[in-house]
Formats: sequence, structure tokens, C-alpha cells
Amino acid sequence: MNPEVKAKKERIVYTAHQRAQAVLSVWTERRRPSEVCHELGINTILLAQWQERALAGMLSALEPRCRPETQRGSALSERLERLLARQSLVQEGKRVKLERRLTKLQQEPSSSPPPKEK
Repeated sequence: MNPEVKAKKERIVYTAHQRAQAVLSVWTERRRPSEVCHELGINTILLAQWQERALAGMLSALEPRCRPETQRGSALSERLERLLARQSLVQEGKRVKLERRLTKLQQEPSSSPPPKEK
């Protein structure tokens, strides 16, 4: 065979939007995979790869977005953690003062005169 006679088929690069449309049209059963492949001039293996990548992309997009080191510890930043700790110490101090005052008031004899009997 003469190499000049056999022309090389130009490879068409499809955009992500075109690939997504092809995959979604198959997934929604609007078109059969063979129709999509024929229309785009691709083979079924390539369409299957697009479907796998689309599914993997959806799964990774739906994963929680927090970083692994954040998942182990707190979901709050260090600054917020410090502010919360400081606020809880203040609240704890107020509670302790109120408990002491209540105890002191309960232990003191009543300074008011007893009620008169009729």
C-alpha cells in the first residue's frame, strides 16, 4: 500500500462540555451509546472511558470538602477554637462566682425578722 493513498484520520479533540453532553444523553437514555459513538466518530471504548471519568468526577465532587487534617481534629480554625475556649473560661468563672454567692446566702441566717403569727 502506498502511504500517500491512505490518509491519516485527524484526531478530533472534544471539549469537556461535549463529552458531558454525550455521557448524559446515554445516562438519561435519550440516545443509545451506538448512536452517540456514530455521531461523534468515536468507538465504544472511548465512550465507556468518558462515562467512568464522569462518574469518578461526580463522586469526588460530592465528597466533603474539609482537609484530612481537619477531619481528625476540630472543624473550627485555631483562632475560633481559642475564642471559644476563652469564652467558656469566662462563663465558667461566672458560674463559679454565682455558686459561691448562692452557698454563702444559703448559709447566712436570715436578717429579716420571722413572720408574725396571727
